[in-house]
Amino acid sequence: MRIAIVCYSLTGHTAEMAGEIAAGIAEAGVESRIFNIREGAADMDYIQSSDGLIIGTPTYTAASVWQITRWLQEDSRALKLGGKLGGAFATAHFAHGGQDTAIRDILGQMLAKGMLVYSSGSSFGMPIIHHGPVALDKEGNHYEECRGTFRIFGQRFAAKTKELFAR
Repeated sequence: MRIAIVCYSLTGHTAEMAGEIAAGIAEAGVESRIFNIREGAADMDYIQSSDGLIIGTPTYTAASVWQITRWLQEDSRALKLGGKLGGAFATAHFAHGGQDTAIRDILGQMLAKGMLVYSSGSSFGMPIIHHGPVALDKEGNHYEECRGTFRIFGQRFAAKTKELFAR
């Protein structure tokens, strides 16, 4: 069982939160790898062989960054993502900066590719993660305090992946 995490990280914040998600996935007993597309191409063979795909973006003008949009619309075109479990997360400077919009844009593109999308929702109780986890670096201690939420998201995503795709 494998989960791929694709992100774009300029300052390192998005990659750090991808690391928290990966730690949660590992705690649930599932393999994962992180691909920061700013540092180079993602391993398409690994992504294709994965059961789940999580995409992370910084938030810019209430949207995901163009590099993530390009990856979803062009770079991943050859992948057969239909039927895989998908999720998304975002980082931003301030509350009300459009993080939900950025996440929903990614989830919408995943749906268009035939993926199943997962957010963890409110059914598991705290922390409630409606669309995907968000980290804010200019809002008090939010950035550090939300690390656990990202780790829990990884655990829940891995558990759902195992539930859906256990062979």
